[in-house]
Amino acid sequence: MSVEQPTEQVNARRAYNSDRRRQRSRDTHAALLDVARSRFLEHGYSATTIDSIAADADVSAATIYKTYASKAGLVRALCERALGGRGSVAAEQRSDALQANESDPRKIIAGWGRLTAEVAPRIAPLLLLLRDAANGDPAAAALLAELDQERHARMKHNARSLVLGGHTRRAIDLSKAADVLWTYSSPELYDLLVRRRNWTLRRYSAFIAEAITNALL
Repeated sequence: MSVEQPTEQVNARRAYNSDRRRQRSRDTHAALLDVARSRFLEHGYSATTIDSIAADADVSAATIYKTYASKAGLVRALCERALGGRGSVAAEQRSDALQANESDPRKIIAGWGRLTAEVAPRIAPLLLLLRDAANGDPAAAALLAELDQERHARMKHNARSLVLGGHTRRAIDLSKAADVLWTYSSPELYDLLVRRRNWTLRRYSAFIAEAITNALL
């Protein structure tokens, strides 16, 4: 004679198993991205293949293609993760919260400086990787252009809060303000000052905030 399990117990077990599967999937995804990032930055975009990443990550190449479609798709996923910064709340969300809750434009810009210094070590090497590959790889060139446009759109979003709030000088319109923020968030500037001139991230952050303040306010 069989004993039927209570529905609540069965549902709880299924939910638990589902949660465990999702966590395993997230862990596998994160580990694969870690391997891919290391491989790309060590060997370059062109020399890195999906097969080599699959071998390092101990997964099948078919799995990578199914999830990311292409090598460029994999780099896009790396860039999206990098742009999130540290912690459970993405850097973009923290920037929006800062603008919504802070009225002092200098404090907002100082926060942007800190966020730039947090995100730049993660995203700049990947963007520079794509820049170096762009001349010989159309997919890399297309992805770089797409990411660059997205960054400019984000900087225009940020600039709007300063311009519409009446914080910028009279000669500074939305287009100029967006270009200033776009320039100071560029991977090239991070490369020049931090990677090549060995600035600390604290100094870099302070420079970004001071430069934007002087250019716009």
